[in-house]
Amino acid sequence: MTATADPARLRAELETLTTEAFRPELAEIDRCSTLEIARTMNAEDATVPAAVAARLPQIAAAIDATAERMARGGRLVYAGAGTAGRLGVLDASECPPTFNTDPAEVLGLIAGGPSALVSAVEGAEDSRELAVADLTAIDLTPQDTVVGISASGRTPYAIGAVEHARRLGALTVGLSCNAGSALAAAAEHGIEVVVGPELLTGSTRLKAGTAQKLVLNMLSTITMIRLGKTYGNLMVDVRASNDKLRARSRRIVALATGASDEEIEAALAATDGEVKNAILTLLGKVDAPTAARLLETSHGHLRTALETAASS
Repeated sequence: MTATADPARLRAELETLTTEAFRPELAEIDRCSTLEIARTMNAEDATVPAAVAARLPQIAAAIDATAERMARGGRLVYAGAGTAGRLGVLDASECPPTFNTDPAEVLGLIAGGPSALVSAVEGAEDSRELAVADLTAIDLTPQDTVVGISASGRTPYAIGAVEHARRLGALTVGLSCNAGSALAAAAEHGIEVVVGPELLTGSTRLKAGTAQKLVLNMLSTITMIRLGKTYGNLMVDVRASNDKLRARSRRIVALATGASDEEIEAALAATDGEVKNAILTLLGKVDAPTAARLLETSHGHLRTALETAASS
């Protein structure tokens, strides 16, 4: 069981955090017009990309290390509580339709489990033990990457996840929005995107949440680019699970190859709708079985498969 925190100590700790700072100049924002509040909020949000830009070297290093692990069969696991946990689950859930990943390849863990996505689970974020249990349940291995997410950088669940993962030899990343955070210190790759105090004191679903979303977009998207899930800026591993995505699949093949509609339909039919394979049959002038073999040999990298096809 996790011991109950001393309220006075916790209050003093929160008062040291940039994300919890009170802004006297906004103390009467509720008296402003709606348009004035919207302008103020928009101006606050505009500062977030610069804060992310200041941490691009650390973000890139974490991505390269993550991609290296995933290329060897490792998984990407996000762990967080509240808004941070929800953002991790969101990013993980978007990888299968976007990059045709296995649902078990990119995972999002949130303190308190799935029910915490829509309602708060009392005390869940305060438990390091719960994080250990959640990682144990998915059989975490040294090949995996665990990204602890916490705006404050002090959330026990996120820190516990990173500490446990590091003890097991997994790659660890700590994403927070305060400098000198315990989460960044616990992780091999600490990423501290300092966005400053929020419009509403302590409401870290605002700028901090936006910053976390931007970084998670980079972590998953660029990792997938490194793994060969794209061809240029085309999502050639997209999973066509609905009418919109089926239409997008045909458009991607058209953009990549310049082929006619009839050629595209034939290529997709021959490759069971696999966009990457269809492009390879058209550009590499090979049949579907050869395309599948070349992509397997190139570990899914279309450019490499195309070079092999051209030289054979």
